[in-house]
Amino acid sequence: MDDRIPAHLEISGLIRVVNAAGGFATVIAKGERDAGTILVICCENGAKGRIYERMPQLDGSRQWTLTRTQDTENPVDFSEYYQRRKRQDDDLWILELDIANGERFIGLPPFKG
Repeated sequence: MDDRIPAHLEISGLIRVVNAAGGFATVIAKGERDAGTILVICCENGAKGRIYERMPQLDGSRQWTLTRTQDTENPVDFSEYYQRRKRQDDDLWILELDIANGERFIGLPPFKG
C-alpha cells in the first residue's frame, strides 16, 4: 500500500498554510487527483523563482530536489521548463508558492543562491 497522501490534499494543505502565513499560493496546472506528482515553484513577489520536484532516491524514498532556478537574463527558459514538464506528465500538479522562504513549506532549508 502507498503511504502517500493524495496529491489534491497535499496541494490544498500547502495553499492553506502559505495563505495563512501571509503569502500567496496558486495552482498553475492540475494533475491526477490522488496519485499525481507535484512540482512546486517557490518565488518572492513573482521573482527569484526556484522549481522543486520530488525525485526518487536509491533507498526508494522521494525527496524534494531543486531542478531549476530562474535566470534574470532569460526568464522565458524558466516557464518553458515547467510547461514542458507538464506536457511530459499529464498527472503533474504545478503549484506556485509566492512567499519569502517558500521552501520551509515543503520541509527544506532556506534557498541560498
